[in-house]
Amino acid sequence: MTEIQRPGALYQQVAAAIREAILSGEFAPESLLPSEAQLMARYQVSRPTVRNAIAALRAEGLIDVRHGKGSFVRADRGPATDISRYVGKTPAGHFTLYGVAAWQQTEEPTTYRTRATEATAHELELKVEDALFGCDRLLADPATGARAMHRTLIPFTTANAVPALAEAPDTDPATVYAMLTKAGHELWWSEAVRARMPLPDERTALRLPDATPVLHVSRVTCGTDGDALILEELRIGADRAALVYRITADEDPTRPGKA
Repeated sequence: MTEIQRPGALYQQVAAAIREAILSGEFAPESLLPSEAQLMARYQVSRPTVRNAIAALRAEGLIDVRHGKGSFVRADRGPATDISRYVGKTPAGHFTLYGVAAWQQTEEPTTYRTRATEATAHELELKVEDALFGCDRLLADPATGARAMHRTLIPFTTANAVPALAEAPDTDPATVYAMLTKAGHELWWSEAVRARMPLPDERTALRLPDATPVLHVSRVTCGTDGDALILEELRIGADRAALVYRITADEDPTRPGKA
């Protein structure tokens, strides 16, 4: 029996005691936690207190509750795969993408027409409600089972300049880059990464465990004049991937004497 003698709500005290047992290794990764009755006896508390403590630890991502089986300590497996965000180019001028671009599509891409939201309008330098073509892909890594959601958004202004994009907005990104280059653009990319909790449809599609955030990656393809041409969004479970970047030293455009 472990006596609880800490400040705070009783369920928080029990959660803290179980947390310490997990972090100390007493309750090993992937092991089944003691039953509710056993935890009630161990900490001398009521069933609702134990259930609230388990709910708190589940929200923290320390345990998984498997219906009909009990509560299990979640294993800290680390990233399942490194995802390269490098854009390559062959001597012949063909673009090569790595990471999720090489993953398998679990279903046919979905294409549609949509409108710029406040967030996407900001990234694409458009007005809210400006027209866009969209394409959604659900991808899976055959080696690890990790899943990713990829979205391409193409402004009508870009599609008007490259009519083939309006006819086939589901064109793969590497080919889109080639089409934009053929249209006279010298491309460069800007990418931002943020972590957030998933929306319900993302949690289902990505098969995320409880309390698992997603990495939301936004890549803007820009042209010679600096205008944003397309936006790609990648969403993947933060427990399944580490993003890997190739970083080069560019000249500082703010340096005196630079145009």
